[in-house]
Amino acid sequence: VQLQASGGGLVQAGGSLRLSCAASGRTFGIYGMGWFRQAPGKEREFVAGITSVTVYADSVKGRFTISRDNAKNTVYLHMSTLRPEDTAVYYCAARPGVGVPYDSWGQGTLVTVSS
Repeated sequence: VQLQASGGGLVQAGGSLRLSCAASGRTFGIYGMGWFRQAPGKEREFVAGITSVTVYADSVKGRFTISRDNAKNTVYLHMSTLRPEDTAVYYCAARPGVGVPYDSWGQGTLVTVSS
């Protein structure tokens, strides 16, 4: 599976942005998809995931929404009420089954939130 993330950019605090991640290749093998982020000097952290349900990190609940368009093999991350602490490189990922780690990763897209 190949993942191509896009949609990052510079936005002011309080603003919104939508990230996209298009999957190609053996997409029939995808069970779940997710978004992670890595801020400068910090470890990569989970942001949101989607299978038949959605899950979110506490830090983004109520502000971010993950969605999936199976016809387009694309997952989205709608981000609103952005904060400077949301600044990070955002990565999309895919996993092939229940309880299986994410094993396909996109290249990352930079989101910068200015105060």
